[in-house]
Amino acid sequence: MHKIAVIPGDGTGPEVVNEGLKVLEAAGKKFNFKYETKTFDFSGERYLKTGKLVEDADVEALKKYNAIFLGAVGHPDVKPGILETNVLLKLRFALDQYINLRPVKLYNSNYCPLKDKKPEDIDFVVVRENSEGLYKGMGEFQNKGTKEEVAIQISYNTRKGVERCLRYAFEFTRKRNKRKKLTLCGKTNVLTYAWDLWERTFKELAEEYPDVTTDYAHVDATTMWFVKNPEWFDVIVTDNMFGDIITDLGAMIQGGMGIAAGGNINPSGVSMFEPIGGSAPKYTGQNVINPLAAICAVGMMLDNLGEEKAAKAVEDAVIKLVSSKLKSLAAGKMGYSTTQVGDLVVENL
Repeated sequence: MHKIAVIPGDGTGPEVVNEGLKVLEAAGKKFNFKYETKTFDFSGERYLKTGKLVEDADVEALKKYNAIFLGAVGHPDVKPGILETNVLLKLRFALDQYINLRPVKLYNSNYCPLKDKKPEDIDFVVVRENSEGLYKGMGEFQNKGTKEEVAIQISYNTRKGVERCLRYAFEFTRKRNKRKKLTLCGKTNVLTYAWDLWERTFKELAEEYPDVTTDYAHVDATTMWFVKNPEWFDVIVTDNMFGDIITDLGAMIQGGMGIAAGGNINPSGVSMFEPIGGSAPKYTGQNVINPLAAICAVGMMLDNLGEEKAAKAVEDAVIKLVSSKLKSLAAGKMGYSTTQVGDLVVENL
């Protein structure tokens, strides 16, 4: 029995979560696995009414689940940063979800903005360190509000944090068993302390994985190659900030936010899966948002739970739909409503 916590969140989050749960139910029946869900309300609406978001007791409750399915975080009436910090980042840190896993896979060339790129050209994974770096929130103001003001933001990197992320990436590259090539994406020429640690640890670990080919690219060069030669990449490992940036570019070259899913992974604990496109409040309640990213997140969650056949069936159903049915991956332009897209995935399972 898989215990799954559901956080619908804000905006169109509840709509795409509903379609994800519809596909999960169909997959459970078809592949004969049992699960139960419980919904947790950590939404902006609740915050505006009660002032409450994720509390310590909530974290303890979530530790008893096998996985978390998240819809979206972000409400137009809540100051930016509050929900992100007190829901998304709090859960990532409290549940030690130290890997952010982002597959970048093109399903249909028609939706790729790059000229002459085919599905076989865009099929890589970004492993992003998810618990350290600039996202630790460490730093200070000096002389705040004066003309001499200084704002200091610290990138905090530990050997333990860097090594466990890199080891996960090496193991993932080996298990993925495609080109077995792992690229370290950083900025060693300028960020000399943090990236000295990353590069040294990367080279040391590489000796333990002789079957994995390794290389290095500066983050600015990586964005350039994403556009010019995405076929060069197999698995990329990077820090929190750079990972946040390059995965959004990755989403665009795979067809847009409507298809991009990600996992916040604790390999020995509770992992959380989500569409990465945000809450898209302007489309709320219109039944036009693309739910495929949330459905792909369900596929990732099933794979993480050990239901590999069901996970592959979900991805295959999405590929079939994107290849043959949809007019677009953009909200309101798919040729089908949100709920109809969910129904079509179920039909193709």
